[in-house]
Amino acid sequence: MFILGSKNVLSREVMSTDFIVIDQNRSINECIERMLRKNSKDIFVKNEKGQIVGILTLTDVSNIKDEGKYHKEQPVKTYMNKCVISSDPENTLKECRNIMLENSIGVLPIVENEDIVGVVRSQHIRDFFYMKIEEAGLKLKNIIDSIHEAICVVDADGIVNIWNKNAEKLYKVPVENILGKNVQDFFPDAAIGQVLKNKKEIHNKYHSPRKDTHIVISALPIYLGGEFVGVVSTDRNVTEVMQLSQKLENAKTKLSFLEDEVKRFSGSFGNIIGNSPKLMKRIEIARRVSKSDASIIITGESGTGKEVFARAIHEHSEKKGLFVPVNCSAIPGELFESELFGYDPGAFTGANRKGKMGIFELANGGTIFLDEIGDMPMYMQAKLLRVLQEKEIMRVGGEKRIKIDARIVSATHKDLKKMVENGEFREDLFYRLNVVEIDLPPLRDRRGDILMLVEHFLNEICKKSGRNLPTIEKDVIRLIQNYEWKGNIRELKNTVEHLIVLNSEDNIDMAIVPEYIIENATVKEIKDQYPLDLGVAMEKLEKNSIKRALEMTDGNKAKAAKLLNIPRSTLYYKMEVYKM
Repeated sequence: MFILGSKNVLSREVMSTDFIVIDQNRSINECIERMLRKNSKDIFVKNEKGQIVGILTLTDVSNIKDEGKYHKEQPVKTYMNKCVISSDPENTLKECRNIMLENSIGVLPIVENEDIVGVVRSQHIRDFFYMKIEEAGLKLKNIIDSIHEAICVVDADGIVNIWNKNAEKLYKVPVENILGKNVQDFFPDAAIGQVLKNKKEIHNKYHSPRKDTHIVISALPIYLGGEFVGVVSTDRNVTEVMQLSQKLENAKTKLSFLEDEVKRFSGSFGNIIGNSPKLMKRIEIARRVSKSDASIIITGESGTGKEVFARAIHEHSEKKGLFVPVNCSAIPGELFESELFGYDPGAFTGANRKGKMGIFELANGGTIFLDEIGDMPMYMQAKLLRVLQEKEIMRVGGEKRIKIDARIVSATHKDLKKMVENGEFREDLFYRLNVVEIDLPPLRDRRGDILMLVEHFLNEICKKSGRNLPTIEKDVIRLIQNYEWKGNIRELKNTVEHLIVLNSEDNIDMAIVPEYIIENATVKEIKDQYPLDLGVAMEKLEKNSIKRALEMTDGNKAKAAKLLNIPRSTLYYKMEVYKM
């Protein structure tokens, strides 16, 4: 293929119109004078009809004089070269060049309708090609500099021939510093050096020349006529793509977490249910502290609703971030740090190659609920304390410190004070977490809420399973109210689900109540039976009534007296008599 696209350039586009034509009968002397006056190296000769019949050049004149044949008055037709080769204006420059090479001529007249209209000289062709080469070189440089990838071309000895602007930007090496020098003096381990050595292609090789910069490299050997002449490498900066990928991965993690949470907490289970005085007192405390950033620890027996309480605190706090629950007893000791703080790519064997954000990053701007905090290993207690103090974390295998703004709500059914005394829990962490303590009452101390919870679970489970709401017989209700519920709300929900699954004809009767509940409630009923002695029975009745009234009013004697419908002085008197 003709170089630089000149095969499509027509001769009329580059021909010169600066030429001399003389009549064939004019003297050779006049011909030479006109050539000298015009500073032209050639002159064309025409006949009476205006047709070009010859050409004379200064070289021809010189040869004539050397041979002693020169007579200045002789007509020019005597000396002219009668073999005139011409070309058409529509011929391409490539065709003109080939004609001149084949005939060993340096001047080619362009003739149209038997009349000369221009001249193509060898100098014109050279100038045109030099111009086109320079123009193409500039275009090629602009194209290479405009390419998004960093481009480097070296010769067979590794000398840099091309180093575009994106290569300067990516590797911080100016073109004037590296051009004409060996690439391996700057990048000893570069992929381009490997290709120079083994002549094998490299495709999409990952490389990180500096922190937070990610490159994908391809390098190929260059062959001309079967001879190895160099290597070209293209380096793509995929840092933005990697960062976007990480953001998408984080968003995916959050989305996955939210989906799980929606599935887990669909319905109204997330609300606190009940209106007993003891529960209302805890709700009031929680409402007051929720707007602050104070650390809260929720204590109470298993199944009392500590997570539901923590979630309610988060929702009332109006924090924009997520509520992220963590069961400390369910995380293997060796995975605690990576789960809480996350890890960078390649932090350990088996790690996700993209890295992973931890729970603290996930909950940034929100609330972390550390359930069963008493099961956290001692080494992690120290790390957690440091995070709470410095408000920043560092991923496993990472070097970058990440600022964290997350509220900590923890919970336990264990006696942390006793654990501190026994050296099983850090005292400094205990006081850091225990700014406000909310001790949730067991279900047996809020019996007035049992029927509300039963109704709630009935609606929730039946709606989920697509079943009709069953009726509950009175003796079953009485049994549920008298049972101790050592597993608290969790045990109550499981029992309700058991009754719904086993009931037939939408009726719950004693036949499907678990045996252990019947036995436990029966024993309690026997204990609560009154003796036949009326005086003793009355005393027991009054004691129980006073006790229940005080429990319902959280020890407020004025309110208890109102419930008992007796004067407050009478209540004080009876409490003194019964040594209550």
